[in-house]
Order: sequence, then structure tokens, then C-alpha cells
Amino acid sequence: MKRKVAFMFVNGTVKEPVRTSVETENSIMVMAGVGNYEMACEEAIRLADEGFILIELCGGFGTIGHARVAEAVYGRVPVGVVRFDNHPGYDGDTGDNRFR
Repeated sequence: MKRKVAFMFVNGTVKEPVRTSVETENSIMVMAGVGNYEMACEEAIRLADEGFILIELCGGFGTIGHARVAEAVYGRVPVGVVRFDNHPGYDGDTGDNRFR
């Protein structure tokens, strides 16, 4: 069985979750895009249901976003995060101000 891992990004222009993937001999890496934290929690639950072994969040997720996603899948899938408290793609803002 292939190891399944996910990377999730948040962008306010995403109206419904989108996915793309890269597959190797023994793993599948899915990149999932969501439009806000509520959508992120729903997508994280789907990923857990599909057997993903970890979810890594992009730097656009603030501490609140990380906490909400981790809580949504608590105990099922570890959730890591790349941290940009002042994200350059959001003009120095944090996802907590934009997407919650």
C-alpha cells in the first residue's frame, strides 16, 4: 500500500476544495487547496477518512487555522505547519485575519 501524505494551502479565491497529486513508486502526495478555515477542516476530515497519514499546512494558516484543522482530525492524523506569521503573499498579514 502506498503512503499517502497531504499538503494544504488556503487562498480566498478557492470556492470549493481542489486537489492535485504526485505519485511515486511507494507514495502519493496530494496538494489540496481550500478557501477558508471551515473548508480546510472539512477537507482535512476527508483526507483522514481516505487514509492519509499526515497533513502539512502552508504558511498562510495562522495559529488559529492550525489549531482548528488539528482539532477537526484530532487523534486521527498529525497536522504540521509551515509558519509565516507575516505572510509575504498576504502583504504581511496572517491567515488568521483573512480566512477564519
